[in-house]
Amino acid sequence: MPVVVGVLSTPEGARALDAAVAEAARRATALVLVPGRVDEPADEALAAAQAAGVEARQAPPSQEGEFAARLVEAAERSGADVVVIGLRRRSPVGKLILGAGAQRILLDAPCPVLAVKPAS
Repeated sequence: MPVVVGVLSTPEGARALDAAVAEAARRATALVLVPGRVDEPADEALAAAQAAGVEARQAPPSQEGEFAARLVEAAERSGADVVVIGLRRRSPVGKLILGAGAQRILLDAPCPVLAVKPAS
């Protein structure tokens, strides 16, 4: 069963991709990439995964518009073992409220979710 990760051009997205590539290599499974924007190919992420020796493919196009919904759909379609997401660092008050997208993924994903933070 594959590892699913969202591809975003943010520090959180880069950390999630690194963690997903490592997780896919550890599990000896494929990586499914879900671009942050529907019209944006995940070519760099594909190349990074393949350079690490991990089989990777881009998720098929989705009718879902919201990124969190597309990640959940990709996990459901692929029968994913795990979804990897990146989280932003938050202030002590902000930690009381998880981002809406992250919350939706955590609640709706059909499999475990690995949440990682970028390096400090």
